[in-house]
Amino acid sequence: MNKIKTNSRILTILLMIFGAAFMRIMPHYPNFTPIAGMALFGGAYFPNKKTAFIIPVTAMFLSDLILGFHSTMWAVYLSFILIAAIGLSLRKGKKISNIILASTASSVLFFVITNFAVWLAWGIYPMSYTGLIECYIAAIPFFHYTMLGDLFYAGVLFGVFELIQAKFPVIAEAKLSHEETI
Repeated sequence: MNKIKTNSRILTILLMIFGAAFMRIMPHYPNFTPIAGMALFGGAYFPNKKTAFIIPVTAMFLSDLILGFHSTMWAVYLSFILIAAIGLSLRKGKKISNIILASTASSVLFFVITNFAVWLAWGIYPMSYTGLIECYIAAIPFFHYTMLGDLFYAGVLFGVFELIQAKFPVIAEAKLSHEETI
């Protein structure tokens, strides 16, 4: 019975992450995507730390196969992996304030890393401190969409999962160990 509970919980988490990845291919405002929410959620809820990184990255990669790749994808994936690590810190304290703080930190981290990559790789801005600052300033109009998207999707993923656990106690009762394979 415990294996059924565990499998139900993991399947629910998987479906939510892959559902969020699907939302990336739907029309949306620039940067209003579930990227940070997926990574935070995966880090917070998957029992195995490797899986907490692998499943969200796989979901994002599959959606990128449809969306396409660009020269600074390394920065997007690096940000995504670091955001999943922030999600690991939420495992013991999934309070609303912690989720908001983690989501906000994720937005800032994503902004800093990905815009640094744009400055470094795209050749649009001078390769100087001034050019880097110009790049960050030019990206500011998109930051609020990133922040709002991260807060929205993190709220939806964490909130919906808590509602599912309240509605279906079998999912809430599943005791997951870090030794499990998924």
